[in-house]
Amino acid sequence: MSLPDPTPSPAPASGAAAGARRGIDPRSPRFGAGITAVLLLIDVFLALVGATAAAALLLLAIALLFAWGAFAGVQRHPYGLLYGALLRPRLAPPTDLEDPAPPTFAQGVGLLVTGAGLLLHVAGVAGALPVAAALAFVAAFLNAVFGYCLGCQLYLLLVRTGLVRRRAVG
Repeated sequence: MSLPDPTPSPAPASGAAAGARRGIDPRSPRFGAGITAVLLLIDVFLALVGATAAAALLLLAIALLFAWGAFAGVQRHPYGLLYGALLRPRLAPPTDLEDPAPPTFAQGVGLLVTGAGLLLHVAGVAGALPVAAALAFVAAFLNAVFGYCLGCQLYLLLVRTGLVRRRAVG
């Protein structure tokens, strides 16, 4: 879970309300993490019961979804779009908006973990597939259930140490 942006962003050019804040609803990444956790749990099960081809294909699909979030941003991720279309209109407005940079970085971490698991599986490393899926599941579960985003925390740590530059909200 990343920290909310405490300052309003400059107002967009025309048509938007003056002083409108840009950011994401913090419930959206948690919604996506819930879907991802379920898919990863299915993947771990498939890998453990010997359906490795199905597990590898599912992990590839999950890795591609992580890539989508990492490169297009969480605002354009299918789960974020689904949340925005189906759930957000039925909920009260969020009390704070969240900087999209940490959850977007977390998508890259998910891509790294699942991609490494797939590459090691293809290279013949026994157990790489369920281990990678299980590691990613733990992170997705923590985010979905407790709102604790490991990838976001890693992003904030890297920003504090100066290894990553903080990106502007929007």
